[in-house]
Amino acid sequence: MAYVVDFKNVSTVGLESSPVVDALAGLRANEARYFKNKYDHDFTVEPASKAKKVVDLVHKVLLERDIVIESRPLEATQFQVDTLRFSYVFYESGLSINLMYDLEDPKKRAVGFKLSEGMDVPAELDAKFKFARQKSKLAGTIRGSYFVVKGQY
Repeated sequence: MAYVVDFKNVSTVGLESSPVVDALAGLRANEARYFKNKYDHDFTVEPASKAKKVVDLVHKVLLERDIVIESRPLEATQFQVDTLRFSYVFYESGLSINLMYDLEDPKKRAVGFKLSEGMDVPAELDAKFKFARQKSKLAGTIRGSYFVVKGQY
């Protein structure tokens, strides 16, 4: 069942099995607020089991850097705003991965990683990326990194 993420009343719906459930819910709400404010888009997620194509796409792009995420995907979403296609996967560990893919400009394609507060950097990302810190009223301290996508998807 699809769930429109409410960033005013943060909910843990769909994320209950995460050991950092509250921080992950805040991270998800932070993304929802961003898309509502910037694009007037309602951020809607569904269980990863129902969004298998989105999860598979994100995992396929990660293989550009030989990255295989060990954590179980909980929720995913994909939507398009103008020429930008966004794909998100939220993982049980507290990791959020987003793929921003401009359909017209190959220079505007990237994968972003965000770690919920209280989450350790996963071993599969630790040696490959440096994570910057960012404060969020909804999510506490978020750590993030990214890489530029080279392939066509």
